[in-house]
Amino acid sequence: VQLQASGGGLVQAGGSLRLSCAASGGTFGSYAMAWFRQAPGKEKSVVAATMWTGSSTYYEDSVKGRFTISRDTAKNTVSLEMNSLKPEDTAVYYCAASSKAPKWNYWGQGTQVTVSS
Repeated sequence: VQLQASGGGLVQAGGSLRLSCAASGGTFGSYAMAWFRQAPGKEKSVVAATMWTGSSTYYEDSVKGRFTISRDTAKNTVSLEMNSLKPEDTAVYYCAASSKAPKWNYWGQGTQVTVSS
């Protein structure tokens, strides 16, 4: 399984970015997919997660109402729409996949998101 993340960048506070993760090399019907982030000096933590089927989603409290995780099963992509961005959202964002919960056993490369105040 390969995960390819894209879409990071520099944005002003209050702006928006959309991250995309292209998944390949597997059959993802039973997978969970997630976006994690890691800020300097902090541990990597989950921001949002969804089942590939879309049956359930999870959001970390600080992003609820601002971020939306979605998947396009035809294109094998998982996206993270980020609105009303804050400087504290600055981090390297990673997409991840789990074929055997609760372990996240596949990771994409990180993509930097920087929110300026």
